[in-house]
Amino acid sequence: MLFCMKREFSVVIERDAEGYYVASVPELRGCHTQARSLDKLLSRIREAIELCLEVEGPAGVPSQFVGVQRVAVEV
Repeated sequence: MLFCMKREFSVVIERDAEGYYVASVPELRGCHTQARSLDKLLSRIREAIELCLEVEGPAGVPSQFVGVQRVAVEV
């Protein structure tokens, strides 16, 4: 019997200068992707998460995402 456990991850989404959406998962080192649409981006980041977890193995997530903070500076 195969046991599946549901895990949730925070995904940071940005838009680059060329209009692509870029997603990354802070809890998983090197887990990121890009796409032209948000629907495609979410599909791709799910796939990227699954692949990262396959490589990671049963060891678990090495870090825990805390949050994003905006910081203002004068330039």
